[in-house]
Amino acid sequence: MNRSNGSPSDGSITAPGTAATSAPGAAGAAPSAPDTAGKTLSASDFLQLNPAEAPKGGMADWLARQIRYAVANGLLPAGSRLPATRVLAGELGVSRGVVTEAYRRLTEDGHVAGRGRGGTVVLAAPLARPTERQVTADDGTSGQPGLFTAPPGTGTFDALRAAPARIDLSPGLPDLAAFPRAAWLRAERSVLAGLVPSDFGYGDPRGTPALRRAVARWLALNRGIAADPDEVLIVAGTAQALGLLALVLRDEGVTRIAIEDPGSLGIRQHLHNSGLQSPPVPVDLKGIRVDALRATGARVALLTPAHQFPTGVVLDGGRRRELADWARDGGLIIEDDYDAEHRYDRPPVPALRSTLADHVAYAGSVSKLLAPALRVGWLLAPRRHRSALVDAKRFADLGNAALPQLVLAHLMESGELERHLRFLRRRHRGRRDAMIAAIGARMPGAVVHGAAAGLHLMVTFEAGRDDTALAAAALERGVKVQPLSWHAQREGRPGLVLGYAASTPSDIREGIAVLGDLLR
Repeated sequence: MNRSNGSPSDGSITAPGTAATSAPGAAGAAPSAPDTAGKTLSASDFLQLNPAEAPKGGMADWLARQIRYAVANGLLPAGSRLPATRVLAGELGVSRGVVTEAYRRLTEDGHVAGRGRGGTVVLAAPLARPTERQVTADDGTSGQPGLFTAPPGTGTFDALRAAPARIDLSPGLPDLAAFPRAAWLRAERSVLAGLVPSDFGYGDPRGTPALRRAVARWLALNRGIAADPDEVLIVAGTAQALGLLALVLRDEGVTRIAIEDPGSLGIRQHLHNSGLQSPPVPVDLKGIRVDALRATGARVALLTPAHQFPTGVVLDGGRRRELADWARDGGLIIEDDYDAEHRYDRPPVPALRSTLADHVAYAGSVSKLLAPALRVGWLLAPRRHRSALVDAKRFADLGNAALPQLVLAHLMESGELERHLRFLRRRHRGRRDAMIAAIGARMPGAVVHGAAAGLHLMVTFEAGRDDTALAAAALERGVKVQPLSWHAQREGRPGLVLGYAASTPSDIREGIAVLGDLLR
């Protein structure tokens, strides 16, 4: 495997062209540097910043990058206060607008926040440095090498999340900096003010009536699903929905659930953990091939029809009709509607559940809309499975925590969640466009798939490339990506799955530039 020079072994993050033993512009840098005209530029005591190191025309980008590196290395821990824009601009000898723009970019990506008279404060925590006890992949190796030197195991995603990197282009990572904290706090105060003592007791294992009503309305408006609140089961995210379904279906004698190929490695791992096989069914430009699904003999299929993961293909009308015929012959469809709300260049696609209620178990969550940390999702199952699923949920945990459910219901009913979705669509569209433009400029020959919706892109290359080696080399350079081969059970074209929701346009451009350099 060809590996490029990467971050130092102690886990510190170094800027391109800087020594691994020093922070950006840190000790050892001259306090000032002459420019080509012989003028002396100012330098700042803050992080020993030297503006002579900035590329021409890129001062704001450079300044934001230096502060990000300082946060990653622990030089600026959470709670640190940045210098006032006027003060730092004066020290650096640049316009105040340069510093203001750099702070704006840091605020946008969640590294800092303005506190009024309290100044601009660091929010992000430094990257964890490797310790003797590291998260490992199943092959028993520690740290980054184990991620890519063996087939992905059950600890792979944990290890990848723990691996230090300055730019994270992992798919499935939502924009956590955009979480609507103020709206959540307002809703929480309003909910708490209206509760009576009995509301703090044990509740319905199906979920609070308020959230089940709100979810039913949300799905009717946004996904074309007509459902009664009594059909809604509140769960701890899609992962629990799959676990409950696997338990119930296994009791009915189901041993295999067919899945799309390529398809989510995480989904496959969940099914295998539940003791179920996952025969692969190929996906083409029209979606899952129903003829191949029939050939597997499986009576249950797990699909992502609105935005197939990872290709981004939308299941077309002809395939929907074929799939409906398959389901009416005795098949059950598990519809994972993981990011259907995030669309940009195409009209909404109705959920399969909207026309096949008796044959579809529909799973959704707020993980991509708000945050995975909430662990709130929903499951709508055919009538014949509902009672068993409620029993499974009851014995799993007696039901989700009630307070977050009530706050989420308030956000849904008040219109705050819809406003947040509109905000995210605008923000994600800009980041997606930045990624597509960067790929076009820096990765010639790469083919982009699935750009019209979602939070990620898939890119493929000509046959013969090793996408795991590319992902490993990128991580050595401080950029996290996932190889397409992780998500495939059959041989296919090499590629990468790239998330854009959680990264700023400048970070996206820098990350794609690293990938382009490695490809060349």
